[in-house]
Formats: sequence, C-alpha cells, structure tokens
Amino acid sequence: MKVLLTGGAGFIGQHVLNELMTRGDEVCVLDSLRTDVHGSRWTPPPGVEFHAADVRDADALDRALDGVEAVLHLAAKVGLGVDVQDLPDYASSNDGGTAELLAAMARAGVKRLTLASSMVVYGEGVGHCGRHGAVTPAPRAESALAAGQFEPPCPQCGEPLATALVSEDAPLDPRNAYASSKVAQEFYAANWARVTGGSVAAMRYHNVYGPGMPRDTPYAGVAAIFTSALRRGEAPQVFEDGGQRRDFVHVRDVAAATVRACEAHLSSVRAFNVGSGTPRTVGDMARALAEALKGPAPRVTGHYRLGDVRHITADSSRLRAELNWAPQVSFEDGMRELATL
Repeated sequence: MKVLLTGGAGFIGQHVLNELMTRGDEVCVLDSLRTDVHGSRWTPPPGVEFHAADVRDADALDRALDGVEAVLHLAAKVGLGVDVQDLPDYASSNDGGTAELLAAMARAGVKRLTLASSMVVYGEGVGHCGRHGAVTPAPRAESALAAGQFEPPCPQCGEPLATALVSEDAPLDPRNAYASSKVAQEFYAANWARVTGGSVAAMRYHNVYGPGMPRDTPYAGVAAIFTSALRRGEAPQVFEDGGQRRDFVHVRDVAAATVRACEAHLSSVRAFNVGSGTPRTVGDMARALAEALKGPAPRVTGHYRLGDVRHITADSSRLRAELNWAPQVSFEDGMRELATL
C-alpha cells in the first residue's frame, strides 16, 4: 500500500515511518521541517519519497498524493499555546493545514485518513462526585492554583472529585489553543468523510514519550523536560504538587496503534484513545527518571501553568477491542530505556 505520512520527520512521525517500512508499505513523507520543532535537518531513509513542504501548500499536496491509497496526518504545531499571540499560528497550521489536506484528498480520490489527535480534546475529562456522579470539572481558577488548591472541585457542590477514566464518548472540552485546533481537525475530518464517503480514525494520543522526543524546544513534553534537567545534574522541577495523573504511553506503541488503524479502520468516523491503560502521576515519572539516571531527587515547586489540566487518563479498551492492539512497552522498561539514550 502506498501511503502519505505528513509530519513524518517529527518525533512520533519517525516512529510511524519506521513501523510502515517494517510492514513493507510504500511511504511518501511530507514535512515542512519547521525550525521550532526540528533542531536539525532531516534526511529520509532510503526508498522514502520526501516532499519538504508545508501541509498548507495545495500544489505540494497534489504532487505528494499521486498514487496514494491512505493518509496518516501527523503534521501539526504542538504545545499548549498558552500565549494568545500563538492563536493565529495554531489556527493556520493545524486547522487550515488539515482543511487543505482534506481538499487535496478529495481531488485525488483518497478516502482513508488516520488523524493524530490528542487527549487534550477532553479538557479536565471526567470526575466522579459522591453526590452528583460523573461530572465535567470546571476550569481551575488562577486564584485557587495560586493558593495551592490544585484539585478541581465538583462544579455543582464544590466537593472533591475522584478521578475516572475518560472514554471516547466523553464531551469535548478544549481548554487551550492546541486542544481547540485538535477538535477542529476532528470536525473538519468528519465533514470531509460525510461528503466523500471517506473513513477517519482519530487517534487521541495520551502523553507520548520515548527515543527521539524533543528535548530543548518549547513543545517538549514533561518526560523530555525532566530528562534534560537530570542530564545537566539538576533536580527535575515538578509543577503543582506532582499529583497530576496522566497516561504515559511509549512512542513505539503509539506508532503501532496508528499504523494498525490505517490498516484496519476502513469505514466511518471513529475516535480511539491511545494510552497504556495504567495511570501514573507526574511525580511518579520524575522519581522514576531520577532513579534511572541516578540523578537528584525531584523538587516539587508548587508552580502552575494556566491551561494545564489536573487529571486526564483514558479508557483505551475500544482500540484494544476493535483494532486488536495492545501496548508492549511497560512504564518501567520505558523509563530505563530513556536513561540509556
């Protein structure tokens, strides 16, 4: 099968590319190599057709889609987008770029799309209140964060909430620019599918880590930030109280899930959570990395960022049941691997 992989020079993209090549697919990569994502130039592996172009370039898309049967769309501006001045770039790069890609796919008659989405589309996800059951936590107020009150309360009674796994049917509640752009990408893709009869697998990635993760860009994830600090001999700086719950999933597992969706999801529009299934706290990760790298113990700072969510962990059972996927890399093995990179 010939596929177009956008963003194939990125962190996750390179692992998806390797997975595709391992399975014998013919791959065309389109990537703009934007400097805020890529620290150095990228050379495609032998046998990979490469278009150094922006996903908003309609002519480049038409050339790249020639003979393609399916598209895996990973190209995006990532990060939280906490600065309002970032809004136009997120909207142009992610929303506009996806719209251009979908229009080009319609021109080329390509009807299979695997879209890299994110768990950030859920906002704070779902909490469980003893009185009101499943509720959507309200956005956390800066005054509460500044006072060290990090847990979001029940929006109805103000009582503390228990955490709960989030299914793909949970309400979408984007709370920063990146999250809003990911929701827009999913909606644009659904619009395209209804008009063209195409299929969409929207892969809602959780906190991805592993070899090749960006370390020194504004978009580095928490694992990369902690690892970089430890390699400098510094203690990892843990925001809030370190109790934020996340689902850390290895990039090779994410790549396998993405390619599996490209192969097996052939009709309709369907979202899939992509997580390990084992929630951990940010403090857990910091301590595991400090131990693996034999570095100083993490320091809990109490600092916070507006737009960060407190807890977001997924139910990935749909992906396991419908696409026959399961994660292969344990948290412990993944942490030890990071220490050797």
